[in-house]
Amino acid sequence: MSCNSHSLRVQAGAFGLALDVGCGSGQGTLLLASRFQKVVGTDVSPAQVEEAQQAPHPDNVSFLACPAEELPVADGSVDVLTSFTAAHWFDIPRFMREAERVLAPSGCLVLTTNTLDMRLHFRDRDQELTRIFQEFRDLLTPYMSDKVRLVVGDYEEIFEAVPFPSKERITDIVDKVPMSVAELVGYVQSFSMFQAFLKDRPEEAQAQVQRLQERVLEAMGEASPEARLEFWNRQVCILASRGPVPDHDPRS
Repeated sequence: MSCNSHSLRVQAGAFGLALDVGCGSGQGTLLLASRFQKVVGTDVSPAQVEEAQQAPHPDNVSFLACPAEELPVADGSVDVLTSFTAAHWFDIPRFMREAERVLAPSGCLVLTTNTLDMRLHFRDRDQELTRIFQEFRDLLTPYMSDKVRLVVGDYEEIFEAVPFPSKERITDIVDKVPMSVAELVGYVQSFSMFQAFLKDRPEEAQAQVQRLQERVLEAMGEASPEARLEFWNRQVCILASRGPVPDHDPRS
Protein backbone atom coordinates (compact mmCIF):
# COMPACT_ATOMS: atom_id res chain seq x y z
CA MET A 1 0.00 0.00 0.00
CA SER A 2 1.27 3.51 -0.78
CA CYS A 3 -0.04 7.04 -1.13
CA ASN A 4 -0.38 6.34 -4.85
CA SER A 5 -2.10 2.97 -4.45
CA HIS A 6 -5.27 2.18 -6.34
CA SER A 7 -7.13 2.04 -3.02
CA LEU A 8 -6.91 5.84 -2.77
CA ARG A 9 -7.61 6.61 -6.43
CA VAL A 10 -11.40 6.47 -6.32
CA GLN A 11 -14.08 8.02 -8.45
CA ALA A 12 -16.02 11.01 -7.15
CA GLY A 13 -18.78 9.81 -4.83
CA ALA A 14 -17.55 6.20 -5.01
CA PHE A 15 -17.64 5.83 -1.22
CA GLY A 16 -20.36 6.66 1.25
CA LEU A 17 -18.97 8.15 4.46
CA ALA A 18 -15.64 9.77 5.33
CA LEU A 19 -14.95 10.75 8.93
CA ASP A 20 -12.25 13.36 9.60
CA VAL A 21 -11.25 13.28 13.28
CA GLY A 22 -9.58 16.25 14.94
CA CYS A 23 -10.73 18.41 12.04
CA GLY A 24 -10.01 21.81 13.63
CA SER A 25 -11.52 24.52 11.46
CA GLY A 26 -12.17 22.03 8.65
CA GLN A 27 -9.64 22.78 5.90
CA GLY A 28 -8.61 19.13 5.56
CA THR A 29 -12.19 17.94 5.81
CA LEU A 30 -13.16 19.90 2.72
CA LEU A 31 -10.57 18.03 0.65
CA LEU A 32 -12.68 14.88 1.03
CA ALA A 33 -15.95 16.41 -0.14
CA SER A 34 -15.65 15.57 -3.84
CA ARG A 35 -14.88 11.88 -3.21
CA PHE A 36 -17.60 10.89 -0.74
CA GLN A 37 -21.36 11.06 -0.56
CA LYS A 38 -21.09 12.33 3.02
CA VAL A 39 -18.19 13.80 5.01
CA VAL A 40 -18.27 14.46 8.76
CA GLY A 41 -15.56 16.42 10.55
CA THR A 42 -15.26 16.05 14.32
CA ASP A 43 -13.22 17.94 16.90
CA VAL A 44 -13.11 18.01 20.68
CA SER A 45 -13.19 21.83 20.61
CA PRO A 46 -16.68 23.33 20.16
CA ALA A 47 -15.06 26.64 19.16
CA GLN A 48 -13.17 24.97 16.30
CA VAL A 49 -16.32 23.15 15.16
CA GLU A 50 -18.29 26.41 15.22
CA GLU A 51 -15.61 28.05 13.06
CA ALA A 52 -15.80 25.14 10.60
CA GLN A 53 -19.59 25.30 10.49
CA GLN A 54 -19.58 29.04 9.78
CA ALA A 55 -17.06 28.76 6.92
CA PRO A 56 -18.39 27.97 3.42
CA HIS A 57 -18.63 24.22 2.82
CA PRO A 58 -20.51 21.86 0.47
CA ASP A 59 -23.89 20.43 1.45
CA ASN A 60 -22.43 16.94 1.92
CA VAL A 61 -20.03 18.15 4.65
CA SER A 62 -21.04 18.57 8.29
CA PHE A 63 -19.22 19.07 11.61
CA LEU A 64 -19.71 17.73 15.13
CA ALA A 65 -18.05 18.42 18.49
CA CYS A 66 -16.97 15.21 20.21
CA PRO A 67 -13.84 13.44 21.53
CA ALA A 68 -11.79 11.40 19.06
CA GLU A 69 -12.28 8.42 21.36
CA GLU A 70 -16.11 8.64 21.34
CA LEU A 71 -17.26 8.99 17.74
CA PRO A 72 -21.04 9.35 17.28
CA VAL A 73 -21.38 7.06 14.26
CA ALA A 74 -22.69 3.54 13.85
CA ASP A 75 -20.53 0.42 13.94
CA GLY A 76 -19.01 -0.44 10.57
CA SER A 77 -20.39 2.68 8.87
CA VAL A 78 -17.21 4.56 7.87
CA ASP A 79 -15.43 3.94 4.57
CA VAL A 80 -12.40 6.15 5.31
CA LEU A 81 -11.33 7.57 8.66
CA THR A 82 -8.78 10.40 8.43
CA SER A 83 -6.88 12.62 10.83
CA PHE A 84 -4.64 15.42 9.62
CA THR A 85 -1.94 16.58 12.07
CA ALA A 86 -4.08 15.70 15.09
CA ALA A 87 -3.72 12.01 16.00
CA HIS A 88 -0.82 12.60 18.41
CA TRP A 89 -3.22 14.50 20.69
CA PHE A 90 -5.57 11.51 21.00
CA ASP A 91 -5.67 8.74 23.58
CA ILE A 92 -4.17 6.31 21.07
CA PRO A 93 -5.38 2.95 22.50
CA ARG A 94 -8.96 4.23 22.83
CA PHE A 95 -8.88 5.91 19.42
CA MET A 96 -7.71 2.70 17.74
CA ARG A 97 -10.55 0.78 19.38
CA GLU A 98 -12.96 3.34 17.96
CA ALA A 99 -11.37 2.97 14.52
CA GLU A 100 -11.95 -0.78 14.72
CA ARG A 101 -15.55 -0.19 15.71
CA VAL A 102 -16.57 2.40 13.13
CA LEU A 103 -14.68 1.29 10.02
CA ALA A 104 -16.50 -0.80 7.43
CA PRO A 105 -15.09 -4.28 6.69
CA SER A 106 -12.99 -2.83 3.84
CA GLY A 107 -12.56 0.59 5.46
CA CYS A 108 -9.29 2.52 5.43
CA LEU A 109 -7.46 4.57 8.05
CA VAL A 110 -5.35 7.57 6.96
CA LEU A 111 -3.29 9.49 9.53
CA THR A 112 -0.92 12.27 8.51
CA THR A 113 1.17 14.85 10.30
CA ASN A 114 3.60 17.65 9.69
CA THR A 115 7.01 16.97 11.23
CA LEU A 116 9.59 19.27 12.78
CA ASP A 117 11.83 18.68 9.75
CA MET A 118 11.28 22.15 8.28
CA ARG A 119 13.36 24.13 5.78
CA LEU A 120 13.19 27.57 4.19
CA HIS A 121 14.01 28.15 0.51
CA PHE A 122 14.71 31.45 -1.22
CA ARG A 123 17.09 31.86 -4.15
CA ASP A 124 20.59 30.90 -2.94
CA ARG A 125 19.87 31.61 0.75
CA ASP A 126 18.43 28.20 1.67
CA GLN A 127 21.10 27.12 4.13
CA GLU A 128 21.24 30.40 6.03
CA LEU A 129 17.47 30.73 6.22
CA THR A 130 17.04 27.15 7.38
CA ARG A 131 19.71 27.65 10.06
CA ILE A 132 17.91 30.75 11.35
CA PHE A 133 14.61 28.91 11.45
CA GLN A 134 16.10 25.87 13.19
CA GLU A 135 17.69 28.09 15.84
CA PHE A 136 14.26 29.56 16.58
CA ARG A 137 12.70 26.09 16.68
CA ASP A 138 15.41 24.94 19.12
CA LEU A 139 14.35 27.74 21.50
CA LEU A 140 10.96 26.04 21.72
CA THR A 141 12.27 22.54 22.50
CA PRO A 142 11.99 22.93 26.31
CA TYR A 143 8.27 23.52 25.81
CA MET A 144 7.67 20.35 23.78
CA SER A 145 4.93 18.15 25.23
CA ASP A 146 5.05 14.37 25.33
CA LYS A 147 2.34 14.37 22.64
CA VAL A 148 4.58 16.32 20.24
CA ARG A 149 7.34 13.78 20.87
CA LEU A 150 5.15 11.32 18.94
CA VAL A 151 5.64 13.65 15.96
CA VAL A 152 9.41 13.75 16.54
CA GLY A 153 9.32 9.96 16.39
CA ASP A 154 7.65 10.11 12.95
CA TYR A 155 4.45 8.54 14.33
CA GLU A 156 6.21 5.18 14.77
CA GLU A 157 4.49 4.57 18.12
CA ILE A 158 1.11 5.38 16.59
CA PHE A 159 1.87 3.12 13.62
CA GLU A 160 2.64 0.22 15.94
CA ALA A 161 -0.72 0.75 17.65
CA VAL A 162 -2.72 0.44 14.40
CA PRO A 163 -4.64 -2.84 14.85
CA PHE A 164 -4.94 -3.73 11.17
CA PRO A 165 -2.45 -6.12 9.49
CA SER A 166 -2.37 -4.20 6.18
CA LYS A 167 -0.56 -0.97 7.04
CA GLU A 168 2.30 1.22 5.90
CA ARG A 169 4.12 4.27 7.27
CA ILE A 170 5.56 6.72 4.72
CA THR A 171 8.08 9.27 6.03
CA ASP A 172 9.57 10.96 2.96
CA ILE A 173 6.74 13.17 1.67
CA VAL A 174 7.80 16.83 1.40
CA ASP A 175 5.18 19.57 1.24
CA LYS A 176 6.45 22.75 -0.46
CA VAL A 177 4.33 25.77 0.43
CA PRO A 178 4.87 29.30 -0.91
CA MET A 179 4.21 31.87 1.81
CA SER A 180 5.12 35.36 2.89
CA VAL A 181 7.45 36.00 5.81
CA ALA A 182 4.46 37.38 7.71
CA GLU A 183 2.57 34.13 7.08
CA LEU A 184 5.59 32.13 8.23
CA VAL A 185 5.72 34.09 11.48
CA GLY A 186 1.99 33.59 11.98
CA TYR A 187 2.39 29.87 11.37
CA VAL A 188 5.13 29.36 13.96
CA GLN A 189 3.02 31.21 16.52
CA SER A 190 0.38 28.48 16.13
CA PHE A 191 2.83 25.79 17.33
CA SER A 192 1.82 24.30 20.67
CA MET A 193 5.44 24.73 21.79
CA PHE A 194 5.33 28.45 21.04
CA GLN A 195 2.00 28.83 22.82
CA ALA A 196 3.52 27.21 25.94
CA PHE A 197 6.54 29.55 25.65
CA LEU A 198 4.20 32.53 25.27
CA LYS A 199 2.27 31.54 28.38
CA ASP A 200 5.44 31.05 30.42
CA ARG A 201 7.47 34.05 29.23
CA PRO A 202 5.24 36.32 27.12
CA GLU A 203 7.63 39.23 26.61
CA GLU A 204 10.55 37.03 25.57
CA ALA A 205 8.35 34.93 23.28
CA GLN A 206 7.11 38.04 21.46
CA ALA A 207 10.65 39.40 21.21
CA GLN A 208 11.97 36.13 19.78
CA VAL A 209 9.28 35.87 17.11
CA GLN A 210 9.92 39.49 16.11
CA ARG A 211 13.64 38.69 15.96
CA LEU A 212 12.89 35.69 13.73
CA GLN A 213 11.08 37.92 11.24
CA GLU A 214 13.92 40.45 11.25
CA ARG A 215 16.61 37.80 10.73
CA VAL A 216 14.71 36.07 7.91
CA LEU A 217 14.14 39.36 6.07
CA GLU A 218 17.78 40.35 6.52
CA ALA A 219 18.98 37.02 5.14
CA MET A 220 16.65 37.38 2.16
CA GLY A 221 17.76 40.94 1.52
CA GLU A 222 14.15 42.07 1.72
CA ALA A 223 12.42 44.76 3.78
CA SER A 224 8.72 43.88 3.59
CA PRO A 225 7.14 41.05 5.62
CA GLU A 226 5.10 40.37 2.47
CA ALA A 227 8.26 39.11 0.73
CA ARG A 228 7.69 35.50 -0.28
CA LEU A 229 9.74 32.36 0.22
CA GLU A 230 9.04 28.64 0.14
CA PHE A 231 8.45 26.60 3.27
CA TRP A 232 9.38 22.90 2.99
CA ASN A 233 7.95 20.51 5.58
CA ARG A 234 8.44 16.75 5.62
CA GLN A 235 5.24 14.82 6.24
CA VAL A 236 4.48 11.41 7.72
CA CYS A 237 1.54 9.37 6.42
CA ILE A 238 0.10 6.18 7.91
CA LEU A 239 -2.16 4.15 5.63
CA ALA A 240 -4.03 1.08 6.84
CA SER A 241 -6.84 -1.10 5.57
CA ARG A 242 -9.14 -3.17 7.74
CA GLY A 243 -9.63 -5.62 4.91
CA PRO A 244 -9.44 -5.98 1.11
CA VAL A 245 -10.37 -2.79 -0.72
CA PRO A 246 -12.82 -3.49 -3.56
CA ASP A 247 -12.27 -2.02 -7.00
CA HIS A 248 -14.90 0.49 -8.08
CA ASP A 249 -16.33 0.55 -11.56
CA PRO A 250 -16.21 4.21 -12.69
CA ARG A 251 -19.45 3.58 -14.61
CA SER A 252 -21.34 2.73 -11.40
